[in-house]
Amino acid sequence: MTWHVAEKDLRAYAHGALTPPLLWSADTHLAQCAECRARLARSADPVALDTGWERLDAELDAPRPSLSERLLVRFGVSDHTARLLTATPVLRRSWLLAVLLLLVSTVLAVRVVDQPALFLALAPLLPLVGVALSYGRALDPTFEMAVVAPLHGFRLLMIRTVAVLGTGLVLNGLATLALPGYGLLALSWLLPALALTATGLALSARLGPVLAPALVGGAWLTLLGVAHERSPDETLVPFTAAGQSSAAVLAVLAALLLYLGRDRFDSRPLGGFQGGGAG
Repeated sequence: MTWHVAEKDLRAYAHGALTPPLLWSADTHLAQCAECRARLARSADPVALDTGWERLDAELDAPRPSLSERLLVRFGVSDHTARLLTATPVLRRSWLLAVLLLLVSTVLAVRVVDQPALFLALAPLLPLVGVALSYGRALDPTFEMAVVAPLHGFRLLMIRTVAVLGTGLVLNGLATLALPGYGLLALSWLLPALALTATGLALSARLGPVLAPALVGGAWLTLLGVAHERSPDETLVPFTAAGQSSAAVLAVLAALLLYLGRDRFDSRPLGGFQGGGAG
């Protein structure tokens, strides 16, 4: 090869100051000329070169964002928030398929025995369980990442709660469409679902992310059992007008208590809900 990159052009190339068309010629030549590559290595700033390699290594090692993560970022969600959202355990395909299968099985059972209470008892529990499985060292495999995230614990809790609750309500709503014969009764799971989830979150600030939802779920099943014993052939109390009103009031009160106790989600030990820095 009889032509080599001029020394001044090589220095400009090393500092990123070489402009087209000389830049294109230098790129093509350096790809084929070991002598000029050696000269470039000698003229380049070693610190800048090392920094460039580190950036390249970091870029190559960075995990590729999923489709849902890219969509969240495109809609204006910050990178770290999108990563924490898509890492929520119960938004993974396995959990969603399990919930969908459970709902389909329940709807089929309701059609066979003509007892909508089976679906109405289950539907409010799914959002509660989904939110409970999204937080805490014992249940969240991304807990350490959430701890160091630049978010308050309460904000992270709300972000994931909205995502999980929204997904759960959509799945429950689709299942409700398969029970058109029961009219508005088939929708009477919605207010209890909001009440149970809000109550579980409010109590989690004191009892932790495992015990609180377990107690709330147990109380719900106990209430249904007592109501069924008293009126086995009638609509269960939680799904009457009075029961729906009570669920709405409970949801509002629980949401208020949750907001008033929001600082507890930053001060609990690492086994609970402690979040990262301010955000």
